[in-house]
Amino acid sequence: MARAPTKRVRELKVVAIGNSRGVRLPRELLAKYRIGNAVVLEELADGVLLRGKDGDRLNWEETYRQMRAEREDWTDLDSTVGDGLLEEPW
Repeated sequence: MARAPTKRVRELKVVAIGNSRGVRLPRELLAKYRIGNAVVLEELADGVLLRGKDGDRLNWEETYRQMRAEREDWTDLDSTVGDGLLEEPW
């Protein structure tokens, strides 16, 4: 049976920051989630989600660029595909 993802709940105080209000994120969370100078805020049905703006999130376009730049040798791909693994029930 699969485990439910670990969920950690923290209470952060809303503080005055100039003429605005905000929350201070602990240093270890900033490092853990690679949050630099900006965050993206997503409004969800049950709350908000903050994530780093310039994190190391993978995307297909960047992955394709990196793969193309490496000029990998794919000549053995046919023998790998023909190994019967695609016929296995998953």
